[in-house]
Amino acid sequence: MPLIDGFDDESILTVGHLGIVSGAYDTLGIGNVIDRAIPKTRHHHLTHSDTVKLMVLNGLGFIERRLYLFPEFFDDIALGRLFGEGITRDHLNDDVFGRTLDAIAGYGPTELFNEIVAECLLPSEFGSHCVHIDTTNFSVTGEYEPDFGTEEIQITYGYPKDGRWDLKRFVLGMAANQHGIPLFLQTFSGNESDKETIRTIIRDLTENLKSTEKVYHIADAEFYTQETLQLLGQHTFWITKVPATIAQVKDLEHSDLTFTPCQDPRYSYSEQIVTYAGIAQKWVVYHSAPRQKQQEKTFKKRLEKDFDKARISLKKLSAHEFVCEPDAFAVAEKWLKKHPRYRFSEISVVPVKHKDRKSRGRPKTGEPVTVLYTLNAKIEYNPEFIQQEKQRLGRFVLATNDLQLSPDVLLAHYKEQGTIERGFRFLKDKSFRVAEVFLKKNSRIQALAMIMVLCLFIYSMVEFRLRQALERTGETVISQTKKQTRRPTLKWVFFLFRRVREYSVVVEGKRIAKISNLTDDLMKILGLLGPPYEKYYF
Repeated sequence: MPLIDGFDDESILTVGHLGIVSGAYDTLGIGNVIDRAIPKTRHHHLTHSDTVKLMVLNGLGFIERRLYLFPEFFDDIALGRLFGEGITRDHLNDDVFGRTLDAIAGYGPTELFNEIVAECLLPSEFGSHCVHIDTTNFSVTGEYEPDFGTEEIQITYGYPKDGRWDLKRFVLGMAANQHGIPLFLQTFSGNESDKETIRTIIRDLTENLKSTEKVYHIADAEFYTQETLQLLGQHTFWITKVPATIAQVKDLEHSDLTFTPCQDPRYSYSEQIVTYAGIAQKWVVYHSAPRQKQQEKTFKKRLEKDFDKARISLKKLSAHEFVCEPDAFAVAEKWLKKHPRYRFSEISVVPVKHKDRKSRGRPKTGEPVTVLYTLNAKIEYNPEFIQQEKQRLGRFVLATNDLQLSPDVLLAHYKEQGTIERGFRFLKDKSFRVAEVFLKKNSRIQALAMIMVLCLFIYSMVEFRLRQALERTGETVISQTKKQTRRPTLKWVFFLFRRVREYSVVVEGKRIAKISNLTDDLMKILGLLGPPYEKYYF
């Protein structure tokens, strides 16, 4: 067949869900921010904003290829439709990819992402009154020799959350709002502790995130240290789980408390004002019925293990000899106080005779002896104490320095912490492959981390806007379970677009391109998203 513009007379190219990704990139104005921050200074076909858009298309492409194969991703993609006429596969190569990563690294990945958030998110209706903070780490291959003379992170061994102790890693810290939309990112060396990284993120975030709303910084128990609380003071509001290792928490979890039902019938609470690290704060002890039910499943196994340990401890105690019976009984009572789960089913004191002079055999009649005493005891569970322990299962303690915050709102805000955990699962999802890092420069890894979070940013924004549109119009889309829903995941929506193709033919020397497999349901989704998205399909 003759070739027109480098293509056959007839061609079928993939569009899929990538038109939605392109529409989101355009609508959010991300390219304008990038062009302003890192403008093109040399003669290349692609600006840095163009290349970032291509990397985002690659990152959200749902294919089993890694980002470092990014040029090959576009072999069968409808580049002209998604990106504009004049851009061909020949313009894409590893140098283009690396050049843009170097430019991002030079400008500062955190700084560039801050500018995107400030312009594309904060002025919108999405809000950020809850900021959820967490960290994770990513394994990398290669040697990555340390370069301590630079400000770059160190790719090194650390605690692997993926179990790969053999690989070096880097840490990614992220903050997201209550809708799971990323607000801030920062990369750290692979061996930095969660407590240090979370403290750094909150300090830098409070400097960059300007909001007229009352903002709560929400994190897991690693946040709750004297250093962090004193750093934030009384006027930066926070919510966190209090570590169970703190003595006051252990006392509360085992105290007889009066609980008040929450608005959510699965929970009840008991609150009090405390001072910790010099900061006045509210501690709320919650009881969760689902949590209790879950913990009861493991409680029996823990009891069995503890019973074995208690018997070994009692056996060692029975080997001791005491000078009198009261001493033996006193030690037995002391043992019970340390092991309140148990009571003695049998207990006696056994006299043991020792000859005063050393010789073999038993003492003869009338021979001087010393009498000592040993314990002979057996234990069983103390049913009253076990019942008390069962009743206290399901308890946990949340804290905030906003003394006016109600227990119901405090619980609701903390439970949204799952949004950032879902974000990390997104970044490590094998269908995205954005977590597979094979670059050979620390600076490029830091820049790639920004691209990874930018993919999540775009994904979360589109998902939120689509759900908003569905709620506003009363429309629904079909779910994975074949039911109608107003809260679809964007990953499922992307899947629905998987068969959309661009079919083009040449008629009288002119190329005519049409979209195939665009069903009524898909057109409804595009209509809800709006013209900037529709233009890539119509």
